[in-house]
Amino acid sequence: MENYSPVLNNVFHALADPTRRSVIARLGNGSASIKDLAEPFGLGLPSFLKHIKVLEGSGLIASEKVGRVRTCRLRRENLTAAEQWFEQQRAAWQSRYENLDSLLTTLKGEEGES
Repeated sequence: MENYSPVLNNVFHALADPTRRSVIARLGNGSASIKDLAEPFGLGLPSFLKHIKVLEGSGLIASEKVGRVRTCRLRRENLTAAEQWFEQQRAAWQSRYENLDSLLTTLKGEEGES
């Protein structure tokens, strides 16, 4: 996966804000109305809706309006893309650490022989 993916850029931008991360965490438990999602933050609805628009724009959530109630749900596809990017980074760094460990072991062995 490339580092300059528009999907990843949007996901990481959306997750850069603690309010939006809290919304994602809450939606991990199931769908919720905008009113319920906004309640813990003490923000005015227009301010909170800006966060919802960023999350929708990143593809992390979807919302549906039924009557007067707008309900949001988590869309896991783009979270999966971010998870795969992190996994690739973890694997690359793990390999680097293993190489460093091997080098240090080799160097220790050479010190002991001198």
